[in-house]
Amino acid sequence: MSTPFDDLRAEVELLLRARYPILALSTFEEERALRLLREAAAPLGREVLAWSCTEGFRGDGARPPGDASTPRQALEWVARSDGRSVFALLDFHPFFGEPAVARQLRDLARDLVRSYKTLVLVSPVLDLPREVEKDVTVLDLPLPSPEELDGILTRLLQSLQRTGRVRVDADPALRERVVRATCGLTAAEAENVYKKAIVHNSNFGEGDLPLIVAEKKQLIRRGDLLEYVELGDDLGALGGLDALKGWLRSRAVAFSEDARAYGLPQPRGLLLLGVQGCGKSLTAKAIAAQWNMPLLRLDVGAVFGSYVGQSEGNLRRAVRIAESMAPAVLWLDEIEKGFAGAAGAASADSGTTARVFASFLTWLQEKRQPVFVVATANDVRALPAELLRKGRFDEIFFVDLPAEEERREILGIHLRRRRRDPATFDLPLLASRSEGFSGAEIEQAVVDALYRAFPEGRREPTTADVLAALAETVPLSRTMAEPIAALRTWAAHRARDASGRRPPSPAPAG
Repeated sequence: MSTPFDDLRAEVELLLRARYPILALSTFEEERALRLLREAAAPLGREVLAWSCTEGFRGDGARPPGDASTPRQALEWVARSDGRSVFALLDFHPFFGEPAVARQLRDLARDLVRSYKTLVLVSPVLDLPREVEKDVTVLDLPLPSPEELDGILTRLLQSLQRTGRVRVDADPALRERVVRATCGLTAAEAENVYKKAIVHNSNFGEGDLPLIVAEKKQLIRRGDLLEYVELGDDLGALGGLDALKGWLRSRAVAFSEDARAYGLPQPRGLLLLGVQGCGKSLTAKAIAAQWNMPLLRLDVGAVFGSYVGQSEGNLRRAVRIAESMAPAVLWLDEIEKGFAGAAGAASADSGTTARVFASFLTWLQEKRQPVFVVATANDVRALPAELLRKGRFDEIFFVDLPAEEERREILGIHLRRRRRDPATFDLPLLASRSEGFSGAEIEQAVVDALYRAFPEGRREPTTADVLAALAETVPLSRTMAEPIAALRTWAAHRARDASGRRPPSPAPAG
């Protein structure tokens, strides 16, 4: 069975045979990229020469003659060289700002078509000059597959076992869990994590799995694009939202191979619209906990970079990591802020927002890996219309202010969470007095009641304390009455009620 690395190697070999002039490999893994190029070039009898601004050209044999330490000298050397070589320029992107370099690269692209030489740009940043965009074929080096990671772990353990420094548990299931735990990391990151686990415990086994997972979280957080979110309570900790919870539970089993054989597609995702503080973000966390999947939060704002092409590259890298960790839940909080104005942003940012948004929609529509996307939004008016089209998400749910019975349930949840017995409180009275309150505002009222009771000899909070906290709170439903009313009107015909209080309504004519 071929891996994504094998498929890309075959693709690169085909492009070399077809004499494509310039390729671009988007990756942080230089050594792995060079290995791919060598394996693709070997059947064609081509040598791979790598260039950097610190070392000039270097190859498998001796250093090529001549001085090629500057970007222009490097391109001139490629143009003058004879033979059938592949020239990998490492981190060449900072030099694209020089007009002469961009022009020289364009001239070189024209000449390379008539030769057996290929130029490959290897960099984590794809900020290609606009002039050469049509001459460059962009490829993404995939992160290591489970098979590759297993190979890295095998080689590392074998080398250490020969020295007698480490003993290995023979449980194949443990080995699979360890490998799966490092999916989403580069080969170097995975190897470092394995080494740390071995140094921590010379008997490499079950006890190292939490350490590997913790280290992986740190590495993902370091990237600034994705956040590895700690899981909390499952759907049982959500008050109300019965229709949404039923919908989610019916899809929990749809990620299995049995579901594929039955004819079920993989769940794609859902869009949660609604009033602030009513549980949209909490639902995203509960879904991952309920389904026992990793939860990754994508910071859409961090995707946008200052270089041309950097934003699109950042998005590709983020979704690639998410796919490598599949099955997983990808959470985009307040998505309307990240893609606000995507339809009309061309004049403001040279179309970067529109291009990133289009790339995201394409991935959302065409993704094959089981990555369940949960997007939340407060202001539906700021959402691009393309995002709401059927097929992007499996369903669009509207999360409204909780009804009275739901408020009773929410009060009980937050009292129990703070080690108080709900039976000692008048929940029907509290639910009645909290009409128009969101779940977050009800939680804060419970917290305020504890603050009232604690200074008075650490007495137990009472119904009167919660009532006092409710009376002093002006809920958002009053402060923002007009926008919330407009949102409810919009959702009445365009989204499904997450609580199931009303059946879906047909859209109005016209």
